Amino acid sequence: MAGHGNVVATLKEAGYRLTPQRVMVLQAIAEGGGHQTAEAIHREVVKTYPYLDIATVYRILQLLKRLHLVTEIDLGGDSARYEVAEPNKHHHMVCRVCSRTFDLSTSYLEELRLRLVNEFGFEPDLEHFAIGGQCAECASG
Repeated sequence: MAGHGNVVATLKEAGYRLTPQRVMVLQAIAEGGGHQTAEAIHREVVKTYPYLDIATVYRILQLLKRLHLVTEIDLGGDSARYEVAEPNKHHHMVCRVCSRTFDLSTSYLEELRLRLVNEFGFEPDLEHFAIGGQCAECASG
């Protein structure tokens, strides 16, 4: 897992150890290309470590989310999805017809953030979210 030094440092600063289970969960997210459900992460990890239960995966995900090592996003459907937190954050557009997701640069949201701060003194949490709608392909079909 690339960048594991940062993960180790973040966990140590918060008083946690880098356990094999935490490494496997992070690896499953990183190697899965992001947008993984907890269930998909669990299925991947139990291939090499069959003793890990789904409750442990959820606890690890909550810890990693609290430490800003992973981000959680609701892309519609039954389960939240997780991806490794990136320095260059991005958001998502989710088609309500075909459920495909598209990355949305934070640059599109900077004007919104500035207006909320200037007009209301409100600092929005724009860490990670999805905007629902309809993609061009579905709209034309």
